[in-house]
Amino acid sequence: MEEKRLVIGLLAHVDAGKTTLSEALLYTAGRLRKAGRVDHGDAFLDTDVQERERGITIFSKQAELDWRGVKITLMDTPGHVDFSSEMERTLSVLDGAVLLISGADGVQGHTLTLWRLLQAYRVPVILFINKMDQPGTDRRALTREVKNRLSDGCVDLQAPEAAEEIAVCDEGTMETFLAEGSVSEEETARLCGERKLFPCLFGSALKMKGIETLLDAVTGYIPAGNYPEEFAARVFKITRDPQGTRLTWMKILGGSLKVKTLLSVGEIQEKVNQIRLYSGEKYRMTEEAEAGEICAVTGPASTRAGDGLGWLKGSEKPLLTPVFNYQVLPEGADPDTLLQRLRQMEEEDPQLHVVWTPEKREIHAQLMGEVQLEILKRQLSDRFGLKVSFSEGSILYRETIRNTVEGVGHYEPLRHYAEVHLLMEPGEPGSGLRLATACSEDQLERNWQRLILTHLMEKQHRGVLTGSPITDMKITLIAGRAHLKHTEGGDFRQATYRAVRQGLMQAESVLLEPWYDVLLEVPADAVGRAMADLTRMGGAFDPPVTEEGKALLKGSAPVAAMRGYAREVAAYTRGEGRMQCTLRGYAPCRDQESVRAAIGYDPERDVENTADSIFCSHGAGFVVRWNQVPAFMHLHPETGEKERPGADGRNFSSGGGGYRSTAEEDKELERIFEKTYGPVKSRLAERTSSRPRVNGRTMGPAEGRKEIVLPEELTEYLLVDGYNIIFAWPDLKELAQRSLETARNSLMEILSNYHGFHPCELILVFDAYRVHRNPGSQEEFAGIHVVYTKEAETADNYIEKTIRQIDRKKTGRIRVATSDGLEQVIILGGGALRESASEFRREVEAARVEISRILEKSRLGREKDAPVARAYQEALEKKKTDQGGK
Repeated sequence: MEEKRLVIGLLAHVDAGKTTLSEALLYTAGRLRKAGRVDHGDAFLDTDVQERERGITIFSKQAELDWRGVKITLMDTPGHVDFSSEMERTLSVLDGAVLLISGADGVQGHTLTLWRLLQAYRVPVILFINKMDQPGTDRRALTREVKNRLSDGCVDLQAPEAAEEIAVCDEGTMETFLAEGSVSEEETARLCGERKLFPCLFGSALKMKGIETLLDAVTGYIPAGNYPEEFAARVFKITRDPQGTRLTWMKILGGSLKVKTLLSVGEIQEKVNQIRLYSGEKYRMTEEAEAGEICAVTGPASTRAGDGLGWLKGSEKPLLTPVFNYQVLPEGADPDTLLQRLRQMEEEDPQLHVVWTPEKREIHAQLMGEVQLEILKRQLSDRFGLKVSFSEGSILYRETIRNTVEGVGHYEPLRHYAEVHLLMEPGEPGSGLRLATACSEDQLERNWQRLILTHLMEKQHRGVLTGSPITDMKITLIAGRAHLKHTEGGDFRQATYRAVRQGLMQAESVLLEPWYDVLLEVPADAVGRAMADLTRMGGAFDPPVTEEGKALLKGSAPVAAMRGYAREVAAYTRGEGRMQCTLRGYAPCRDQESVRAAIGYDPERDVENTADSIFCSHGAGFVVRWNQVPAFMHLHPETGEKERPGADGRNFSSGGGGYRSTAEEDKELERIFEKTYGPVKSRLAERTSSRPRVNGRTMGPAEGRKEIVLPEELTEYLLVDGYNIIFAWPDLKELAQRSLETARNSLMEILSNYHGFHPCELILVFDAYRVHRNPGSQEEFAGIHVVYTKEAETADNYIEKTIRQIDRKKTGRIRVATSDGLEQVIILGGGALRESASEFRREVEAARVEISRILEKSRLGREKDAPVARAYQEALEKKKTDQGGK
């Protein structure tokens, strides 16, 4: 019989006694010889210095314990609202949760938020009402409160009527109860696992009362996971140990994970070097982690919180979002270094949204509140020695739409093509972004449709009122078009982004602001002031409840209006008042116009989020403004096609069909052939050579009667971050581990072949900034420019400088191939197109396959013509012999 494993989370409102409960559980199970205390600073799971100083949990921790043959991994999570994102990340790996409620305070505001999150993640819950040793706690009153505010399924298992209340939770259980007069333990466990029953237990963690009963309930009522044999895992956290080693925390959800296993992270494979099983600060090494276990692995560098590994594809997005935005002000620190450190911390806390504004060289951080701000400041100082301050925070707004619109995006510079049509509809408040497709696969193949949906999800699309992220709408792909030859993955990214933006420019947008649920406890003589303040803020509240000289006021108000109000409450109540705020969600902004005026966002000038499209005519792309795009688009969603196939007559892909090359493509193939076999003089060239030429192009018979001026072909630039590509492509990375010079030469050979197929100004940049007194160098290699940067100049510095120095009047598109996050931000600021290492690899591979096909076709043609050539040569020689004889 397999050993039962459980991962159990402890969740609570701050100060409910959660850390004390974790100590009691570990002590009762024999894991600790002595239970620590928060106020003594010796709690087993409060390992961080700031946690011990503040007496609160900031980072989630885990501990292992055994109880009656069941292995339990206990996950202690933060209770403070500012660290809710840290708590939420653990929910995806829990088998069950113990929701702690203070018997002295009852169900508080943050408790309701936790309850909603547990419901969203479908986690079975056992409630433990703590601090029942304090005077004034009423067991029956608390049971009624949790039933009223949480669920009717909350049942006190030790009450005389417990069996009957359990039976009410399920129709089948009720029939069994009426027939037998009791409810079995197995039936109780089934209801708990299905979230129909939420057992309520009472006790005191500090006095060790009710702890054994709680452990029995956890092991008896929480079901273990059912894991398949094939490997799968869910990443829920990224941290670094005291030596700086990157740790990927995951729960094994299928099969097992062994040391030296290659994990596929997107398109990158990374090796597992170590597997650690932690309990508090200490860990033990293991060669294999089994299904149901929580482990931390070293080696992978590309994993992110929420990633699915193995057969568990996709990434989970958090439900909680930050509501404040602060500018980070470096005090003597280099902004680039500070940004890199913040990016590292963003890996560990994805809800720490770090935003870099390259044109202003400003760094902004998005946070949940002021306590998190203080922790961040201390971490930057302790971990990296960086001193920073923060500007006064601003509110993070959201935007949605009020009406239904169709957004169109078209991207067609030379040798590229994509068109996307999106139906954008307003959604229910709090629904977020929902994506769907209603496009026929006969019109657009499934892989392109999936790519478009991926592009919709990969970016935080900005609204047109204030540039805030959009939410609460449904986006449906209703039509799309690709070209058989010219469409690449990045083309649909551009078309998709432009379609979203074009739809927003047409729609009636609505600005949303965050609201708090507010709980105010003030002296009875101050309740009038509290009610007047909430009314002034534009909030709403229920009638106050007065008891023993205290008034309890429950309501809601905008976050912007509540800033600093806690200090006001303390002032006018002389320290006797108490306020609790919990994020409620987003609602329409009270004064939209004044907020817009204060932010001063102009959507027309946001070149990184343009609504305009690019069409092609006579071999060159041109920009069409967003409000004129419908007149140029190639598709009508109601029919799927338009009369004309496109401005330049090119051919497009659908569910099937063949391929017919154009003159543009023939010239491209001819250039490749000439590079390989030398110049070719065709009979067609001889027939057309006598025609007049304009701007280097031979004119047709009708063109000679009038002057035609064609635009000069613009130069395309491609800049490649050499070492970034080497270490992103597995084969080159493996080669670099043996010889970096060999890897460089191999990349140069690959790019020279690619350059022959895609003519452009290709600049390959290698970092040499650490070489002392290195002046930098440049060389030519098979038609490409190879640059070694000078001392103190990184590849991204050189690329940024080059992008800004290129003459845009004579330049087509500028692309940069890199997967460096910071560099991609810089690229956008310079107006270039980003291309990740994986995307560039696919493009290079496609070029290699096409070149091989062309060469093979040419070889077969020469072999086929060889007998004819020999016969012709023999006839010539015979003719010369005959003439000589005569």
